[in-house]
Amino acid sequence: MSRLSPTRILLFAAAAPLLLRFVDLERLGRWLEPANPARIPRPGRRSAEDLVWRVDRLLRLGWPVVRRGCLVRGLTLYRFLREAGFDVSLCFGLGRPEGEADFTGHCWIEMDGRALAEKREPRGIYTETYRLTPPRGEAPAMARPTTA
Repeated sequence: MSRLSPTRILLFAAAAPLLLRFVDLERLGRWLEPANPARIPRPGRRSAEDLVWRVDRLLRLGWPVVRRGCLVRGLTLYRFLREAGFDVSLCFGLGRPEGEADFTGHCWIEMDGRALAEKREPRGIYTETYRLTPPRGEAPAMARPTTA
């Protein structure tokens, strides 16, 4: 667990806005994959939720150096959940949340076909437009446009 140190997580989260600004999604998907993920995946959703809780707490403590928002949270969670061996995806979508006039974007982590640690189920609000997924076999992780 020493690889998932609070310092590494906070440094990554602080740098996340730069990644989003200067790196296209396909390259970003490859960069977010850990070089040496855990060989034995953690045992299930509850362990993933525990890690999400710890990362969310660090992100709150890191303010104002660490920006708030779903993009920083999503990138950080994807990176460190993957490093811990979890099979998760990072989903991006557009939608019009109830009570809002304009379309907004959102990103979220998905595990076993369900959103992980979201206050509201995002798939009923946002239409998925992109998804970063772990590599399968020899292929690198890539941003994949989704079809509705």
